[in-house]
Amino acid sequence: MSLALEDRIAVAELISSHGHLVDDGSLDRLDEVFTPDVVYDLTGFGQGRLAGVAAVREAALALGAANPVAHHVTNVVVTGAADGQVRVRSKGLGVKADGSCGSVSYDDTVVRTPDGWRISHRKVSPRSVPLNGAFPTA
Repeated sequence: MSLALEDRIAVAELISSHGHLVDDGSLDRLDEVFTPDVVYDLTGFGQGRLAGVAAVREAALALGAANPVAHHVTNVVVTGAADGQVRVRSKGLGVKADGSCGSVSYDDTVVRTPDGWRISHRKVSPRSVPLNGAFPTA
């Protein structure tokens, strides 16, 4: 599926909006980013999959002060799929209150809804090994 430039811009802004809403504490507005039945996959962190916007909101609240103070997204690649959905791969940096930071990869499925583009599935994978472990063998 080919995406119009306007759709590509809207999808990229959608991906960026998540960090702004979370960092602002606007968790009651997560429905502006996710479908009501979103699957938020945190299995890479040993936390399983969250189902629905309310579960995502509750998980963020439960994490409390351990949440990053800043979420930054970059390297956004938008790819249209034949099924009408859009695949988005991006990188995320989370900055903690103590100044430490971590890196993740986001793999998103984005769908068009009556309210605009929304993320219906997000897989968050921690990044902690250079080259994803692709080191030469001796």
